[in-house]
Amino acid sequence: MTSYAQLFATVLPVFLVVLLGIGLRRAGWVKAEAEESLFNLVIKVATPCLIFDSVVGNAALREPGNLLFAPLAGFALTLASFGIAYAFARTIGLHIGTGLRTFAIAAGLANYGYLPLPIVDAMWGSEARGLLLTHNMGVEAAIWTGGVLIISGMGLREGWRRLLNVPLFALLAALAVNLTGLGPLIPAPMMSAVHWLGLMLIPLGLVMTGVSIQPHVGEWGKLVAPRVLVGAAAVRLLVLPLLFFAVAKIGPFSPELKRILVIQAAMPSAVIPIIIARVYGGQPLVAVQIVLGTTALGVFAIPFWIQTGLAWVGV
Repeated sequence: MTSYAQLFATVLPVFLVVLLGIGLRRAGWVKAEAEESLFNLVIKVATPCLIFDSVVGNAALREPGNLLFAPLAGFALTLASFGIAYAFARTIGLHIGTGLRTFAIAAGLANYGYLPLPIVDAMWGSEARGLLLTHNMGVEAAIWTGGVLIISGMGLREGWRRLLNVPLFALLAALAVNLTGLGPLIPAPMMSAVHWLGLMLIPLGLVMTGVSIQPHVGEWGKLVAPRVLVGAAAVRLLVLPLLFFAVAKIGPFSPELKRILVIQAAMPSAVIPIIIARVYGGQPLVAVQIVLGTTALGVFAIPFWIQTGLAWVGV
């Protein structure tokens, strides 16, 4: 069994790169006007390349169970997490106008991309990385349907439109190539270029995570909200990990997918609810409080939950 110290050593570099992003933004080396361009580079270039590189030739993604259950688990568990966080928010006295809906999205949504990717890659390699990216398409579907509906009260039309993005098309193309066995026909120089471009996703994505939260660091008077922080930590870092572990243990999943669910269970809150709250009329400050609070605790909680989850689920 991997020790807590070994897992902590695996997790710590991830947070060090996020801290680098905070420092770069604070020093003015990455300016606000550059953020959109860099995020476009991450989402529209690096992410599709990493998906294609991770999926093509991936034996685990030729198994029908993984192809079906990975996105389905991501979708169903994310929606269930939103519902649990919503109910918990009501019990701690939040209501519409004071952050009820934003709490549901921010506490309910695990960091499904930039934090787990390097951890999965370090522990199990590219096959597990491809399975995580396939799982994440289900998470995306839950965000832009149920998540948007919760936080805005709007219909699903705009949310479904957001699902039609470059990473989704890259995943569908990569799965088609992988299932048909056409990967060897792709010229080696082209696959090498895709591989190199995909490699920049993890460091650049982590740096941009730090860049995006830096403007809120230091506003301690606004960020200290005990009810929100304690409530979010209880949901995101205690209740939901146990739910994910139970589903991973009893579900009809491959050992590889069970590992992905354990990693997801251990994650703090994702950054994207901050943006969703701004766009759809939520409470961005509540999202910032939750993201920063659970991420700070996550430095120590992630190794514990990974070790506990892998042992309990039996993978």
